[in-house]
Amino acid sequence: MANVNIKFNNKDYLLSCDDGQEESLKKLTKFLDNKYSELKEKLGNIGENKLLLITTIKLIDEYFDLKQKVAQQKSKLDQISDKFKEIKSLAIEYKRDKDIEIKDLNKELDNFKKTIEENNNLYESMLDKTTQSLEKIISNTESLSKIQ
Repeated sequence: MANVNIKFNNKDYLLSCDDGQEESLKKLTKFLDNKYSELKEKLGNIGENKLLLITTIKLIDEYFDLKQKVAQQKSKLDQISDKFKEIKSLAIEYKRDKDIEIKDLNKELDNFKKTIEENNNLYESMLDKTTQSLEKIISNTESLSKIQ
């Protein structure tokens, strides 16, 4: 334990605190002394006990206001977090749906390519047969014309 000399309301006090907390205790005491002095200037000399009570009530009021604001901000943050989770879930679902849609479209595209290839092969086969038939016709026509 460490001992710290502090000044409050122009009086010296010796207080104990945990080691390493000396500066924090000095800052807190200075803050409290400033609040006490402000109220003393506003309210006059109404007695040390009453002034300490009013100072304490004022600080507790500020503390509760701050605590309420922190709770409200935490609530807003929780709401934002919930909305973010909802949006994230929707985005994941949308991506999954689009991945399925893309997969289906790729299957259709592959089938379409196969159909085109089959039709192209059929077309080439028909062209070959037609060409062969025409060549036979021409050959037969030439043969007939030589005979006459």
